[in-house]
Amino acid sequence: MALPFRDINVQIASDSYIFSSPSSPNAPALLIDRPTGDIRLSDASLLGGKRVSRVTSIAGILGMIRLRLDKYIIVITKAQPVGRLRGHMVYKIVATELLPLRERQVHDQDEDRFLALLRNFIKTGPMYFSYAVDITNSFQRQAQQDAASPLWKRADDRFFWNRFIQSDLIDFRNQGGRGQPAPQAGIDPYILPVIFGVLEIHPSAFKGTPLTIALITRRSRHRAGTRYFTRGLDDQGNAANYNETEQILILNDSAAGLGGYAGSSGPGIQRNTEGKDMQILSYVQTRGSVPAYWAEINTLKYTPKIQIRAVEAALPAARAHFDEQIRIYGDNYLVNLVNQKGREMPVKQAYEQVVEALVSSPQERVQADQRTDEKFHTIETGGPQRSPFDRLHYVYFDFHAETKGLQMHRAQLLIDRLRDALVAQQYFRAADMPGSRIDGRLEVRNLQTSVVRTNCMDCLDRTNVVQSMLARWTLDRMLIDLGMLARGSRFADEDDAFELLFRNMWADNADVVSKSYSGTGAMKTDLTRLGKRTKAGAMQDLNVACTRYCKNNFLDGPRQDAFDLFLGAYQPPDGGIGTNLIFADRRPVWIQSVPYIAAFGFFFVLVGLYTPRLPDAAVWPLRLFILFWAAVTVWSVHFILSNGMLYVNWPKLNPRPWATEGYHETISRVRKDRILGPLVARHERGLSTARYISAEEGKKRIE
Repeated sequence: MALPFRDINVQIASDSYIFSSPSSPNAPALLIDRPTGDIRLSDASLLGGKRVSRVTSIAGILGMIRLRLDKYIIVITKAQPVGRLRGHMVYKIVATELLPLRERQVHDQDEDRFLALLRNFIKTGPMYFSYAVDITNSFQRQAQQDAASPLWKRADDRFFWNRFIQSDLIDFRNQGGRGQPAPQAGIDPYILPVIFGVLEIHPSAFKGTPLTIALITRRSRHRAGTRYFTRGLDDQGNAANYNETEQILILNDSAAGLGGYAGSSGPGIQRNTEGKDMQILSYVQTRGSVPAYWAEINTLKYTPKIQIRAVEAALPAARAHFDEQIRIYGDNYLVNLVNQKGREMPVKQAYEQVVEALVSSPQERVQADQRTDEKFHTIETGGPQRSPFDRLHYVYFDFHAETKGLQMHRAQLLIDRLRDALVAQQYFRAADMPGSRIDGRLEVRNLQTSVVRTNCMDCLDRTNVVQSMLARWTLDRMLIDLGMLARGSRFADEDDAFELLFRNMWADNADVVSKSYSGTGAMKTDLTRLGKRTKAGAMQDLNVACTRYCKNNFLDGPRQDAFDLFLGAYQPPDGGIGTNLIFADRRPVWIQSVPYIAAFGFFFVLVGLYTPRLPDAAVWPLRLFILFWAAVTVWSVHFILSNGMLYVNWPKLNPRPWATEGYHETISRVRKDRILGPLVARHERGLSTARYISAEEGKKRIE
């Protein structure tokens, strides 16, 4: 089996970068020519006399990316150990370096901005990898794979986060390159798959019995982005903010072994020496945006306007989405937590119309109580299964109505409603018998036969609460089946330390998933951490809400651009062809100046209020001064809020079609303004032809 190299030396020469593994001297070296970027393999022993300017050690190659003027190799310079799974160490990426193929003598504003976006994205993005265990796949999928194939070939394409920037290496592996036209298996150890999300591993104990509990959340690389700029489905059926979360319980885990080197004779696992079989139990859940074509349009209002396209238009994408979900996970229990009234109601209705269109002979049931007239709303097939989509089971729960007034314990009603489905779906269980298998393949005892797919509007706060409750219910069941917990008991009542670990682990998961999508930590984490809703938690939620408002309106444009650039949703034109200053602010100058006018006006109001007045000085001039600048400030703020589309920080690389349309509509309205209208018409610079082309490309990618 070709495992990735754990130690790689990089030799930097004027005409190439040379990558080799000191621990595998017989393995071929990887050469990337400068400045062409051509890839080839060579005998490492033949390169010993090559003149190099610098030699450095790296943890792996994250990938290669071409920007406007140059191509860069992204290498992992520092990785932090997180913990061990089945004896293999898992690492978090801490530091990276971008190696240019050309020595650039002059600065280009767009190129510098691209580099800044990439560096900040990689620095803040939680990315993890392992040299020996496939963390892109759940344990259940790992058990069904060929363990002899290279690690990158086993990776789940949805969660292979650096798949796009590994394209050059993978293409060379499959097709070869200049002078080496055949497939090149020798490059396999240089291809390192990485996930983006959460990975926590905690060696612990329950009632004195040692065990390891782990939590892995894998974010899909498809339709990835930020909160208000990425909603619903794309044409291929990929859902926004799609995450798979796996809760893992391991007994008799091996504490030894650092993972194997590529080319070694075995997988590098030191088996448990006490003769006990390693028990692995895991439970998988998913989350993802409502599977329809919909968007929320920022206008600086706290609650953006919702735009939903016809359900019929979204059906092909919804079919593609659920076809994949059913193929991978089996039956899907679709838990929808959006509000049944107010602005969220159209999203709920669109979801239900999609399910009704996919399921044959749909049968609806609605259950009410004193709090709401739609406590539960279920849709599933009313007869025998005639279509693969009859494996969809829609369950709506009015989360906010049922838990109103800090009554979060009432969310348990949903778990009670799903009890039969949870019992039937089971969980994955396997054993790793000492010395039973050379290749490390697991002996499967039980399979998880379905999945719960949970969503709210953002797939964050309400979703986090429900997923942690489902994980708690399943963990109780696991411990009961292992004989570590009496039937009818709960681990929360048996071991306080283990209960605290579980709460903090799931609260940490909520915060990381939320931060990568919304820019802030999650709401309602007091329920996850403390088991109850508190006033302090409510105040913290208010702080989070205000922070989200600011970040989602004024900071998320560059964040979305970074997602699009890293994942390949936007690719700069070849050879630097295209308009310069892609990131330039092309709004009319007078529109750009209004926030500054508001700030100056507010400053002068403060000056007028706090400037000491001489005893014999007239009062009216100062009052008129304050009133004038107060009026200027109020008018400026009113103008900004009334034309919010012009002041949202939109993505520049893939302009959203609704943003482009809204921009032009707002500009047309501003031209009629009595004060700024004539100035805007005179000084407006408009959008360049390249910007229009980019907008059309954005429409194709997003709509």
